[in-house]
Formats: sequence, C-alpha cells, structure tokens
Amino acid sequence: MVQLYRIGVTELFDARWPDNYGRVMDLSAWLVDGHDDLRTRLFGAVVNQVPALRWHEQVDGGGSSITWLLFHLARHQDLALNTAIRNRVPLFATHQLALGLAGAAPGAGLSEREQPEVSAAIQPEPLTDYVEAVFGSTRRWMLRVSAMALESIPDVARRLDRLASLDRSEFAWLYEMWAGHNVRWFVQWPVLGHGHGHLGEAIAVRNRMGLSPF
Repeated sequence: MVQLYRIGVTELFDARWPDNYGRVMDLSAWLVDGHDDLRTRLFGAVVNQVPALRWHEQVDGGGSSITWLLFHLARHQDLALNTAIRNRVPLFATHQLALGLAGAAPGAGLSEREQPEVSAAIQPEPLTDYVEAVFGSTRRWMLRVSAMALESIPDVARRLDRLASLDRSEFAWLYEMWAGHNVRWFVQWPVLGHGHGHLGEAIAVRNRMGLSPF
C-alpha cells in the first residue's frame, strides 16, 4: 500500500484507488488502528499462543524470554507515552508491587538485554494486567490527541528525571535517543516501531518453542 500523508494535519491520503485519492481519514483513528493492530497481534500471536508456564523459558539456552519481551515492550511504551509525552508518573509505579518488583530499580525493564533477576520475579497475570493497562492508556490518549500536539517537543530529560527517577549516567543512551524529538516521533518509534520490533522477536521465540499455529 502506498500512503501519502501530511504530518501535522488530521488528514491521511490513501493512494491505492485513484478514485479515492485525497479521501480524508481522521489522524487519531489512523493512530488507533495502528496501535490496535500491534495489541491484537501481540495477544493473538504470542500471549494466547504460548502457555504461561513457558513465559520464563529462554529457548535454545539464550535470548529473551516471553516475560521479558512483554515487560520490556510495555515499559518503553509506558515511559514514552505517559512520562515523556503526558508528563505523568509511569504506570509502572502503580503496578510495581503486583509485578513482584517492589525493590527493583526505577529503570528495571528498560535495557534491551534481559535482566534475569527482574524477569524471574514477574508472574504472567500481573504482567498481563500491566501490559493491558499500558495499551489502554495509550489508546485513550490517541483518541483525543490533536495534530498540533503531535508537533510539540516535550522536555523529556526533565520528565525522566523528575517522574521516572532514572539515573542519567546509566541510561545516557535513552536520554540521548529521546532528546529533541516531537510527540509524533514518540508515537512512531518508542510506541509503535519499538513495539512491532519486539513483537517480531516474541513471535520468533514462540516459533522456536514449536508453537507456531501454521
């Protein structure tokens, strides 16, 4: 599909059909559709296909577990959407105790490499609750966001310091990566792009477990 779109206005032009060229689609609906697709695939292809008893398994003796991939994906979406964009404490703070991570560092789950001591403490039910809460929060925001808001550039470093209590020296890579970007970039990358990347990784883990439905 070839999509021609103008960022900054609530219009999406779909050029698949010449007679429909220039048809207007609400931008928030387009964002919600993309986010819903990520959630549907994550739950349909991974959460509902891999038995919870195997979520901590590292297949082939290495790589990331399903537990880690779900937690890591949700942590980045939560931090990007709720803290970097919305200037709020991440939802992780209210789920930390239920996740079994009461004593974990504020940056638990953010690194790309699995932290075995973190993932080992997390059980499937509270993890699913956290993932659902993050996706729900993001979806509600997407339904209300304006095109003008997408172009604003949040003060990310200050918000990560004040609301997420991250150690700048430990997460210098994250501060550098997220600095100076507008809200649109955060939706495109930490929320959707990063999410789809780890969804693909989780599907690969599922397949190596011999659980592919195909």
